[in-house]
Amino acid sequence: MADRPDPSGPSRPSRTTVAAPAVALGYGTLQAWWALGGAPSFGRLGTDLLVVPRWGAVALCAGAALLAYRLRRARRHRPALVAAAAAVAAGLLLGCPFLLLDVVGGLLPGLHLPHSATGFLSRAGCAATAVLLAAAALDHRRRLHGDCPRCGRTGGPHDPGARTRTPRWARRAAYGAVASCWLRILAQYGLGFGDPGPPGTAGAVSLAAFETGFVLAGTVLPLSLVRRWGRDVPRRVPLLGGRRVPRWLLLGPAAAVSAGLLVYFGVGIGQLVGETLHPVPHPGDLPLSFLWVAMPAYWLWGLGLGAAALAYGRATRPPCRTCGR
Repeated sequence: MADRPDPSGPSRPSRTTVAAPAVALGYGTLQAWWALGGAPSFGRLGTDLLVVPRWGAVALCAGAALLAYRLRRARRHRPALVAAAAAVAAGLLLGCPFLLLDVVGGLLPGLHLPHSATGFLSRAGCAATAVLLAAAALDHRRRLHGDCPRCGRTGGPHDPGARTRTPRWARRAAYGAVASCWLRILAQYGLGFGDPGPPGTAGAVSLAAFETGFVLAGTVLPLSLVRRWGRDVPRRVPLLGGRRVPRWLLLGPAAAVSAGLLVYFGVGIGQLVGETLHPVPHPGDLPLSFLWVAMPAYWLWGLGLGAAALAYGRATRPPCRTCGR
């Protein structure tokens, strides 16, 4: 069994590198049409993208298409192209923070969150462009940097135990996510106002489901990524005891929640800085003292959850069928 892919020549580009420029051009063309006056209504939110609306999105999509094409055509590893692709992908993700509201509102319609089908599809297209560009950059690195084109692993001593150990930093990140979640809750009740739920006139069932999911995503989910019971069901559990936990059952929600919190509240913190420096009165808004605790807590929650998910994904991935690692 070879220790690593044959470095005699690069592998063929994946389908992602073909899809990335096509999707970027298509979505950029749509944004250009809307910028020229053909934009539809986006409901109560009033817009589909933030940070990089319209011509900013068009420029980023043009850059994404060009970078994806050059990444596919490159015959040697180009770190500058990878860095530029990462920057453009990050810019596109910052444009669609409302995707978090779309997902929560879609799962729990009783919360009555602001929703627009057109806005959701636009934000989904923006996020898809970012993800495809990032995947194209990753494929470029794997093909031309000597990594396995399938799993990304490099050569070196083979250590099967490395796939099962949870590093100390991952445990700290998971506990940090739990602490951040509870800091958010304590800040809400410490200031003595309202429910920790989302804005809107919510139904009792939907609000209860939201709050239950809120606590589970901030406590059980991070801990399950770094504890043994997140990989194997405890034997005392009836019927399922001793079975392997499907890795994507935890990894999928953790990655989605982490990305949503980082993008939504990352943009929110930027707006909060602006409102703090240049106060504008908004009747009924939450006090800045609360927001300066809650928003960073949400963002740190997402950061810790994402780090724990990264470690969990590495620790639970099966041996690669290409390189055997």
